[in-house]
Formats: sequence, structure tokens, C-alpha cells
Amino acid sequence: MKFLIVSLALVAAALAQHQQYQQQQPVAILKQAQDISPEGSYHYAYETENGIAATEQGSPQPVGPKGNPAIIAQGQFQYTAPDGTPIAVQYTADETGFHPQGTHLPVAPHVPELIQRAVDYILAHPQPENQQ
Repeated sequence: MKFLIVSLALVAAALAQHQQYQQQQPVAILKQAQDISPEGSYHYAYETENGIAATEQGSPQPVGPKGNPAIIAQGQFQYTAPDGTPIAVQYTADETGFHPQGTHLPVAPHVPELIQRAVDYILAHPQPENQQ
């Protein structure tokens, strides 16, 4: 009996979500541009009528000790969260990863000085591989 009640509740929730999805109107794209060059650099931008906007540009750059090519990109995007909070993110992406910046993103706590000194020492004095 409990299984039947839970199943019916899940079906009702799924139907409500489906009806809400069907009632949403399509969102128009107000602006859209893209440019891709033969050597691999690119740029794109778009903006929608509901306030979503994004731009990005990138190009292959030599990275690492061997100078292997990797795409280095920078861009930004913005939208309004469901609770009404405006979200804006600027970022770079390179061989070290994705690096976002935005006022809504959490910030790591300050590392105490003694811990930072210990980390710096460990990094400066790695153990040989055969010792563990």
C-alpha cells in the first residue's frame, strides 16, 4: 500500500513538471555571431530575450615543456537564477583547467601562515620515489 501511494505521488509530481515544461514558451535568440578561422582560433557570442548572454574567444597556444598546442580560451556568461539573483561569470580555460570568477561563487578560507609554510616546505623538498 505504501508503495502504491509513493508511486502515485511520484507520477503526480512528474505530470505537474511535464505540464509546466509544456507551458513554457520558446525563447528567442536576439543576437548570435560566430567566427572560426582555419588556424583554430574562434569567437562566438549570443544573447537571448530572457537575459541569457555569453561570449567566448580562444586560440591554440603552445603549452607545456614540449610546446604542444592547446586551446586557451576566455569568456563570460550571464543569466538570472530562478530566485531572481543575477549570475555573471568571467572565466579563462587553459592547460591548468577552468578558472571562473564571479561574485556569487564561494571563496576558499584563508590558509593559516604555519600551514602555508609547511605546504611550501613540502613542495620544495619532495621525497624520492623509493622512500615512502
